Amino acid sequence: MEKSKSSKLGIVLIILAGCFWGSMGIFVRKLETFGFSAIQIVSIRITLSALIFSLVLLVKDPGGFKISPKDIPLFLGLGFGSILFFTVCYFTAITMMPLSTAAILLYTSPVWITLMSIFFFHEKLDKRKLIALALAFAGCVLVSGISAEGMTMTGLLVGLGSGIGYGLYSILGKIALRKYSSYTVTTYTFIFSAVGSWTISQPANMMGKFSAVPNPGFLIAFCFLTALITAVIPFLSYTLGLESVEASKAGIIATIEPMVATLIGVFVFSEKLTIISGAGILLILTAVVILNLKVEKRGVER
Repeated sequence: MEKSKSSKLGIVLIILAGCFWGSMGIFVRKLETFGFSAIQIVSIRITLSALIFSLVLLVKDPGGFKISPKDIPLFLGLGFGSILFFTVCYFTAITMMPLSTAAILLYTSPVWITLMSIFFFHEKLDKRKLIALALAFAGCVLVSGISAEGMTMTGLLVGLGSGIGYGLYSILGKIALRKYSSYTVTTYTFIFSAVGSWTISQPANMMGKFSAVPNPGFLIAFCFLTALITAVIPFLSYTLGLESVEASKAGIIATIEPMVATLIGVFVFSEKLTIISGAGILLILTAVVILNLKVEKRGVER
């Protein structure tokens, strides 16, 4: 009975994480009105998240700050190659296309995870994975080619880049978790990512925009809210949910994110959702479910 209750709570936490992640477009577009570029918004979100995650790690496990110098390249890859790269791509995509399109292109990540797993972990590309890859590709064609007015090749590549970077986190994170706790991995990933973001976000220009607004206190508070809602709460919620829910099942549940982003795009920003683009969304989500169900099946077989 207790295990069942714990599992149900875990599912709720993962759904909560997906909903918070799906709301990201609201905060990105609001910060745009203050004159921040997509890269500067990324830097603000990541930097404040790194600060909050560091405080959480300090309270939960102070010893978790100790890492081996030889693992620094791994965390650089997580921070620069994954979080910073995929977030810059995703936030840029949000400014170039409807939220639904940007979110779905981000969720091509399972496709890239599959391909990278074949290369890094020598996993086999079986029939089910091939079907999932075909469905995802077809879905991308429908979504990117029709659902977004004015979609360009640049926009498509940026959107797909977010999926690749997001997928890379699963590969490098899997390696890092062999030695460190999820809190340590998450904290250092965001710390390295934040440092990297400062090199491309024009910090002086960014600080100038804070002082230029009539009420900088409100803007600072909103920035902290952005970090809290779109990174800290969902990451912690998802991590806690994983304690009682299988990773494969959690991955399926988390696909609620693009659906939430789509609904926000339709009801908050009056974006159009055509039958064809809806079909593309369904194809990609089906591909994600197929890939995750395969992993869950293996877990049962063990």
